This record gives sequence, C-alpha cells and structure tokens, in this order.
Amino acid sequence: MTDTFPAFSVSPVPLPGPGVQPPELFRGIYGMPMFVNVPTHDLEASTDFWVNGLGFFEFFAAPGTVVHLRRWAFQDVLLVPAAPAAEAGPLSVSFSCVQGEIDEIAAACERVAPGSTTGPRVQPWGTLDLEVVTPERTRIVMTAARPWDPSSPEAQHVRDELGFGAEG
Repeated sequence: MTDTFPAFSVSPVPLPGPGVQPPELFRGIYGMPMFVNVPTHDLEASTDFWVNGLGFFEFFAAPGTVVHLRRWAFQDVLLVPAAPAAEAGPLSVSFSCVQGEIDEIAAACERVAPGSTTGPRVQPWGTLDLEVVTPERTRIVMTAARPWDPSSPEAQHVRDELGFGAEG
C-alpha cells in the first residue's frame, strides 16, 4: 500500500506522449512555492539568454536589483547581481518541458551562446535531458518525460536497480 497517487491535475506538466503540447507561459500571480536565485554579473545578458534561449519571459524587473523570470507555472527564476562565477558548479536546476521542445531549446541556446548545450541524452529513469550552461555559468537541465513503456529497458532498470515496481 502506498500514499502516492497520480497528481497531474495540480501540475502544469502534461502527461508525456506523442505530439504533447507544452502549457502556455503562465502570467498569473501566486505565492511561489519554489524559485531559484541565479547570481549574475550581467543582468541584461543573462535575461537575454534566459528569454531567447531557454524560453522564459520577464515577469518583473527592478533595474539593477532583480529580474524575475518565468516559464510555466511554478518555474520561477530570480536573476540577482553578483560577481562573475569562474566556472559552472556541480549543482544543477531542472525545468520540465515536453519532448517536442528539446531540439528547439537547444537550437535557441546555441544561437544565443554557441557551445552552451550538451545532449540531449536519454536517461534510464525515463526522461530526455538537455544540459545548458548559461552565461552566468548556471547549470540548467531541461527535462522532458518520455512515454512510459512497462516493457522498456528503462522500466526494467527501475524494477531491478531502483527496487520498486514499474507498472503502467
């Protein structure tokens, strides 16, 4: 017996499948249950990359202080002024997308900052992941769920390596 249940009705992330469309950018006001502060030495360049590469929009800005970016509901990022980072650290932050967006996001990021993407890669837990290093050297993973096939190698990996059932 488990207390888990499908809760896609409270998430903006659609069920994976062929031709699934992403939700629209979310422009509503809510109490942010989670957000990421991204330090940057160049608010303008970072905003340009996040908007024109990763597909976020500028929700709010206080010049020289903060730029609040958003994509889907609950995908909030605050760009804040800071000294430049020497390199990307090991920490990453992941944002859901749909499979049909991965190539488009990769191409857009490469147009804005050549060499900024790695992948996409199929992951054994059932996602297609694109790693992006932003101009301020933040490691972002755009992750898209793949349709679940209980007879797939990924499902077998979940059963064998992770130790729990992987039914439909």
